[in-house]
Amino acid sequence: MSHARDHFQRVTAAKVAAAASPGQPLENCSQYDLMLAKLAEDRRRLKLVQSTEQKAEVKRQLLPDYAAWVEGVLSAGKGHQDDVLTTIMVWRIDAGEYAGALDIAAYAIPHKLTLPDQYQRPLATAIAEEVADAAKRARDGEQPFDLEILQRTAELTSSEDMFDQVRAKLHKELGLLLEGFDKPAALAHLQRAMQLHDKVGVKKDIERIQRDMKNSGADSA
Repeated sequence: MSHARDHFQRVTAAKVAAAASPGQPLENCSQYDLMLAKLAEDRRRLKLVQSTEQKAEVKRQLLPDYAAWVEGVLSAGKGHQDDVLTTIMVWRIDAGEYAGALDIAAYAIPHKLTLPDQYQRPLATAIAEEVADAAKRARDGEQPFDLEILQRTAELTSSEDMFDQVRAKLHKELGLLLEGFDKPAALAHLQRAMQLHDKVGVKKDIERIQRDMKNSGADSA
């Protein structure tokens, strides 16, 4: 039954996405309305949870219910506004499913999709800031973070307009993550972060890397 339901949802989402006009919402589409109703119910469930950590766990439990819809839209969509899709992008970040979130972002950003009103940020700004913040939390907790996720985020959002402070945070995390195995690239990202926002907190990191590169050059000579 679960496989049949997922198949039906995937096919339905693809048909709806293919039929919609680019840039137009999916209002008055019965299947889309059903997904919005489910999303509203799941949001009500999340509002009952106070712990951010527990909210993330609940989202991890809920996300599979939307996977087939997302797959269908991404496979056949023409760029219509889809609040279910963009909300699930954010939920995937919250749940630590960064690659899946970026798969949605790769579709949403070129099509200029927006986040639902409650998020109060442009979509590209949200994806850049949330991924950078996740990398910082991992760094603060001395946990690993996937460099490819940061690099892909930077690439997807490179041409999008956003506050310099947000882009600086992304460059900072890239620089600090690269430091261990590519100091020139790390230095370039940290210097770019400093250029964008002089209070981003990388001055000592830049000095450390420059000193290490100088010492390394002296040793090799």
